[in-house]
Amino acid sequence: MKNSLFRLMGLLLCLVTFASRAEVTLEIVTQGDHQIPIAVLPFADDSAGGNAIVPVVRADLVRSGLFSSVDATDIHPAPVDETQLNWDVWTGRHADYVVVGNVQVQSDQTIEVRFRVMDVATKVARLSTGFKGPLSQYRMVAHHVADAILENLTGYQGMFSSHIAYITKHRNQRSLKVADSDGYNEQTLITSNEPIISPRWSPDGTKMAYVSFEYQRPMVVVQTLATGRRRIVARFKGSNSAPAWLPDGKHLAVALTKDSHSQIYMINVDGTGAPQRLTFSSGIDTEPFFTADGKTMYFTSDRDGGPQIYRTELFSSDLPQRLTYGSTYAVSPRVSPDGKLLAFVQRDEGAFHVMLQDLATGQSQVMTDTTLDESPSFAPNGKYIMYSTQLQDRGILSIVSTDGRIRQRLTTQTGDVYEPVWGPLQ
Repeated sequence: MKNSLFRLMGLLLCLVTFASRAEVTLEIVTQGDHQIPIAVLPFADDSAGGNAIVPVVRADLVRSGLFSSVDATDIHPAPVDETQLNWDVWTGRHADYVVVGNVQVQSDQTIEVRFRVMDVATKVARLSTGFKGPLSQYRMVAHHVADAILENLTGYQGMFSSHIAYITKHRNQRSLKVADSDGYNEQTLITSNEPIISPRWSPDGTKMAYVSFEYQRPMVVVQTLATGRRRIVARFKGSNSAPAWLPDGKHLAVALTKDSHSQIYMINVDGTGAPQRLTFSSGIDTEPFFTADGKTMYFTSDRDGGPQIYRTELFSSDLPQRLTYGSTYAVSPRVSPDGKLLAFVQRDEGAFHVMLQDLATGQSQVMTDTTLDESPSFAPNGKYIMYSTQLQDRGILSIVSTDGRIRQRLTTQTGDVYEPVWGPLQ
């Protein structure tokens, strides 16, 4: 049995009432060349708590682009375990795997899900485990089920139990919002008539840093998700922008113009102490991003002319290394969780595309077919990149797999959505 999911729930419960529908609508544009046919059978007593686990699990696996869902809606009653399976049925439907399970709702309003992933060819269980959590968080429990199945059958870490953050604009009103990775349970952190930019999740997913213009100039704010408490952590003279968390969760890097032009400084996340300067150039340095070990910082700088991506070892006396050369404009560096890939935005003949560079070889490729792409963000498993773009004059979010084969779009019901950032697994 996996650990209880209760630790997940304190993050967002105090903000607003959960929405049961998806405010961000996900559309699958293309899927992978080879999909694993899987039948997720109805779980015994799945509707006992008034909400069903299985439809969420099925939808998660399909939107990964790696699975095709084999129809199992006609299976009644739901099998309790594999001993009640008719293997000929699933062989005939060309399923490689069958998932069976059961759901129990406890008197304390917790939900427990136990399930097994069966190999149709061998009739042997590949995975037998379970999850539990508050009944009100049944969707998150389902996401963990889907994560476990994805990892077991593909070797990829899951990403369904993560959250996403983004900014929406409707007329003159901007809102910073968070939602489950599938767009459900959308919640608003802050709404303002002034710009809100650069949201960034803390490493543990409990806080959000962002830049707010509500005080008539850009300042960096850190907000605790569980309580809604906000603290201004960078309000120096001039511009305070581009926050980036260090992996320790205790420090932020920010771009400040307090000493004339934009340079990158490190500050304490509680706003105490003096900022510590990290870059020293006569140009504009901004958009810091740290590797998972906290030793290396990537950033954007125009120190050689137009904006390009650079890499430096933290507190090293060595000069930063320039990484991008294919264009006169490259910005917004983001490094994959394993440190092997660099996503960034490049301008080419007036079009802005998300690029992906192999950091070992230096080879880059265009990942998008739209022309106004911004703000790339890796999924916590490093296999997908979310970014903002435009479609029919509306700001939308898009997702592309790092192999370029899987594409999805996420749109809001009204207004524009932009500046996405993928949160850590919960």
